[in-house]
Amino acid sequence: MKNPFENRKYLIGGLLILISILYVIKLLHLQIIDKSYRLSANNNVLTFVPQFPARGLIYDRNGELIVYNEAAYDLMVIPSQLEDFDTLELCNSLNIDISYLEQKLKEARNYSRYIPSSVVNQISSVNYARLQEKLYKFPGFYVQPRTLRKYSKDIAAHILGYVGEVNKKTISEDSYYKLGDYIGINGIEKSYEKLLRGEKGVNIYLVDVYHRRKGPYQNGRFDTMAVAGSDLTTCFDSDLQEYGEMLMNNKIGSIVAIEPSSGEVLSLVSSPSYKPSLLVGRQRSINYPKLIQDTLKPLFNRALMASYPPGSTFKTINGLIGLQEGVLFPWTSYSCNLGYYSGGVHVSCHAHDSPLQLIGAVKNSCNAYFCNTYRSILDDPKFNDIHDSFENWRKHLISFGLGQKLGLDLTNELAGFIPKAAYFDRIYGEKGWSSLTVISLSIGQGELGLTPLQMANMTSVIANRGYYISPHIIKEPQPAGLERHYADIDSAYYSTIIEGMDQAVNGMPGTGSTARIARIDSIRLCGKTGTAQNPHGKDHSLFIAFAPKDDPKIAISVIVENGGFGATYAAPIASLMIEKYLKGKVKRKWIENYILEANLIDEKQD
Repeated sequence: MKNPFENRKYLIGGLLILISILYVIKLLHLQIIDKSYRLSANNNVLTFVPQFPARGLIYDRNGELIVYNEAAYDLMVIPSQLEDFDTLELCNSLNIDISYLEQKLKEARNYSRYIPSSVVNQISSVNYARLQEKLYKFPGFYVQPRTLRKYSKDIAAHILGYVGEVNKKTISEDSYYKLGDYIGINGIEKSYEKLLRGEKGVNIYLVDVYHRRKGPYQNGRFDTMAVAGSDLTTCFDSDLQEYGEMLMNNKIGSIVAIEPSSGEVLSLVSSPSYKPSLLVGRQRSINYPKLIQDTLKPLFNRALMASYPPGSTFKTINGLIGLQEGVLFPWTSYSCNLGYYSGGVHVSCHAHDSPLQLIGAVKNSCNAYFCNTYRSILDDPKFNDIHDSFENWRKHLISFGLGQKLGLDLTNELAGFIPKAAYFDRIYGEKGWSSLTVISLSIGQGELGLTPLQMANMTSVIANRGYYISPHIIKEPQPAGLERHYADIDSAYYSTIIEGMDQAVNGMPGTGSTARIARIDSIRLCGKTGTAQNPHGKDHSLFIAFAPKDDPKIAISVIVENGGFGATYAAPIASLMIEKYLKGKVKRKWIENYILEANLIDEKQD
């Protein structure tokens, strides 16, 4: 008779074999395949010390070194290794308060007794040399090398930006950064952070249970070298930038200069500014709050973020649109009786010859002429109504790069403002407004708001007779996405407007030229003044220009807040900048001294 338990024997044996196989597979997985336990074990005997790369250098367009690195040091502490030490001596060596040291040590203990924490960041080479002689007296402390930014010229703060410690948000978004790392905060330092920062290396050390180093792991076989950041060559001319900042001293406003043929930004001045060295190292924590609280807003980049009515500089664009739309011709003539009068509306104008044709109207900056021109654009019978003609006018402006971000390779660029027809519908109703309602737009006033960068770029379009290259601040490596953008104005129409700008500067005395103060004997400069109404005080002084006339090398916009007429301050500043760039030096010292001695900030405060 067959044993009824015989089948159970095989079943139990099979289960035991299966369980044994599963255990073997699990052991193989834990010991050979799964690295987590090995890593966990290693972490108890190894410490990984980052090696920070040298940040990339920054040069100007002529190869002059502008930003470089200087050795600095972070004082680190491992709380478990601390022994009694002279706290007063350590604090005196570092110029810190005892209360500050005690607070940092408390934070370090709370974080971890065995993992290093930072006590004092960015110690200068001078202070480090003094500390190094005494470091043996302070067990548990050691120094980690870093670098600080240094400047050959204390200029271009809004272009260069600055470097600071990463915040928790950045750490959570990018695994490259760890607590205590540094990152570009704004300007070039931020826009080109990934190129400038390089790649961190690491040294691996054996440590005991108290996290004391016992030597390199496997003689440094698995250490990696830090890779230095890439160097950058900028488009700006440091001599021109320095000169522009000097001219704008004691004034509020901006200068933007562009090379029309390439879109390279030659100078970008925002005033008041600050010295970039103020935001380097440990003094940044002292100086930054002061700059934030300064009522003149030196951290505010007016060249990219401020929005101004372009004033009479905008007449050049309305003239071009009128020519393109066929409602204006070079010989079109309008009279001016100290202004424009229609339907109870009066736009005043200064005394000048009348009537004028288009070149003379640009030369004399006649308000009445461009009021008539603008109404002929909006009241053109080929359009169904004011909405269609207004949007067509606005489309032309957009093609000049106005009312939109130009894509400059710096942070914080704003778009300015060009109203849509719907904007006026909301205010007046769909049938409640006409060309006369928005007549202030004819002379660059009203709701228009352009940034200084946009005005310089607009000037580049005129200089190029119809196109602009995307403005950019870095020359090498060349930024991606640089394109030639065409304004939708036929190139044949620019010559008339340019001739008017030429005559505004170079016309004979007594003929109504509004910008003769900008004239340079050896350079054919073309320009247009502007006076932007300011509801909060004295009018702003504006000027756009390019030179030379037939082979433009520089296009520029200058805005001096509360400077009055365009010819008072903006025009001479632009003229001096152009002479400096094209000639290398300025001969007209009387104009230079007049600008340097002007103090509009004190006048405003008085």
